[in-house]
Amino acid sequence: MRLDLTRRALLQAAALLPAAGALADTGPVIRLRLLETSDLHSFVEDYDYFRDEPDESVGLTKVATLAAAARAGAPNSMLFDNGDIIQGNPLADYVAMPGNFPTDGVHPTIRAMNTMGFDAATLGNHEFNYGLDFLNKAVAGANFPFCSANYLHEDGSPCLPPTLLLEREFTAEDGSKHKLKIGVIGFLPPQITNWDRDHLRGQVRTQDIVEAASAHVPALRQQADLVIALAHSGISAAPRQGGEENASLYLASVPGIDVIFTGHSHRSFPGPDYAGVDGVDATRGTLNGVPAVMPGFWGGELGQIDLTLTQSGGKWVVSDFTCATIPIAQRQDQEVISLAANNAAVDAAVAPEHRKTLAWIREPIGQLTQPVNSYLALVNGADSSLALVNAAQTWYATPLLPDEVLGLPVLSAAAPFKEGYQSPENYVDLPAGGIAIKDVADLYSYPNTVAALRVNGATLREWLERSAGIFNRIDPANPAPQALLRPRVPSYIFDVIAGVTYEIDLTQPNRYGAHGLAHPQAHRIVNLCYQGAPVDDGQDFIVITNNYRADSGGIVHDPADVVLDAPDKTQDVIIRYILAHKPVTVATPEVWRFAAIGTPVTAVFESAPEAAKALLPLGNITSQGDAGDGYTRYAMQLS
Repeated sequence: MRLDLTRRALLQAAALLPAAGALADTGPVIRLRLLETSDLHSFVEDYDYFRDEPDESVGLTKVATLAAAARAGAPNSMLFDNGDIIQGNPLADYVAMPGNFPTDGVHPTIRAMNTMGFDAATLGNHEFNYGLDFLNKAVAGANFPFCSANYLHEDGSPCLPPTLLLEREFTAEDGSKHKLKIGVIGFLPPQITNWDRDHLRGQVRTQDIVEAASAHVPALRQQADLVIALAHSGISAAPRQGGEENASLYLASVPGIDVIFTGHSHRSFPGPDYAGVDGVDATRGTLNGVPAVMPGFWGGELGQIDLTLTQSGGKWVVSDFTCATIPIAQRQDQEVISLAANNAAVDAAVAPEHRKTLAWIREPIGQLTQPVNSYLALVNGADSSLALVNAAQTWYATPLLPDEVLGLPVLSAAAPFKEGYQSPENYVDLPAGGIAIKDVADLYSYPNTVAALRVNGATLREWLERSAGIFNRIDPANPAPQALLRPRVPSYIFDVIAGVTYEIDLTQPNRYGAHGLAHPQAHRIVNLCYQGAPVDDGQDFIVITNNYRADSGGIVHDPADVVLDAPDKTQDVIIRYILAHKPVTVATPEVWRFAAIGTPVTAVFESAPEAAKALLPLGNITSQGDAGDGYTRYAMQLS
């Protein structure tokens, strides 16, 4: 269903401006509207390439309409992007393939952004997934500047300008004109040198976000009337130790920053996701008192901060503000209702690559003999989507292993990328029958390459302990329903390692916390066995995984443990596996299960309504009805 509510968006945006009469008439007053996009991941069109169907809940094309309305409703405005622009869907993958970069030299997502009048942007971690040459080519096509204060060459010199000083003329409420200098500073997660080590080794190093801010903000503050931080980093209140991935709350304590645009976590702020977090006002939208927003992901929302600027001691100061995110759609009775029309200029900008991407993803490659979906990924160890990925990885990598590890047991690790964390449509759900390239992109949505590690039984156990951190602790003495999953924990931390079997004891506390070992005596992983025999701590295994995990993404190991660093993307490996096995029958042995609890215990979780076809036949799961926002609540008996 599509509604053209551009005027509604205009009125909604205008309503967020502080009332003109709220301030005493002591001098010029400037109303400045700051807008943000973040984590677009090349979702320019309102289209789900994984399902090959229109999707009203995503798309920069709709955000562009909201942004135009927001700008029309304010006397002064600026627009920023917070990173993760050029990677994240099949359109991005298609453009990154050799020979597919547009002949006009401009990445299609950047081309679309060029129509919107962005003032500045920073980089996200996924900008590096296709390598530095590709990134530099994409950035070169932008008609707006990029900055990043903690993205450095190996010699410590900046890869991009750390800060920007933008001069803009604004109109005050009395009609007078004023030229202000807007300082902008950008940050990315310092972990990029681990996550994309193969692309960045010997060329790039990073700096802690707070340290970089402390080094650059004082000088920027001296030059600027207003300082804006573009932090591709989430919000965490865990005790600071340095080098944090999610450092926006700590960043807010650096003196001299007036506004923080945050992102990376694919959440919304202000909003209930961060209610109760120390130092965070999740209603007004502040981090340690600094105005901040996080506008979701995939173009689902526009971030908006309205500032009232007045003069004090000859300087412009923020005397009032409001923070909000404006959605492009809303859910009503399982239906997505659009709140913004498409933007014609944005649609035209990406049209050639959109058409080519659709043709590419529709290319057939094989047949499935049974349905493959991810509805069981977090509740049952016989998930078919992970089984297919693990089978393909094992098939591909085993013949490539070096001679010195031949004969060791070969295992394979895969995590669910689509299990409802983003939305109730965000699941793998492939029917029996034909399978196309789009289905492989649905099954495995990141451009990781295949790698293999040599680990012993002790490391294997700790790997699984970290994965089990996705679950809440269950109190066996509590007869009331208890939440199965920890909030705001993405599913990609949950590696399922095929080739062994194990149980997860939910009555134990989480062994690992945000900064490492939290409960040394706790052990959630029990009955870890290989071919029916208990795994010994000194027993060696080969684990097929991806380059992200091999480069210490979520596990801790010696770099020398990497015995295979293959050149092929996991997506391509899955395609080859399907082409070599026609038709494909996916074996789904039970890899893991929840350990038995002696007393009757009910755990509840939310999933898609369609998940009932996979969940209810298990026998210990029942549907509890509508959970809101398109989800259904399910109850699982753990005893």
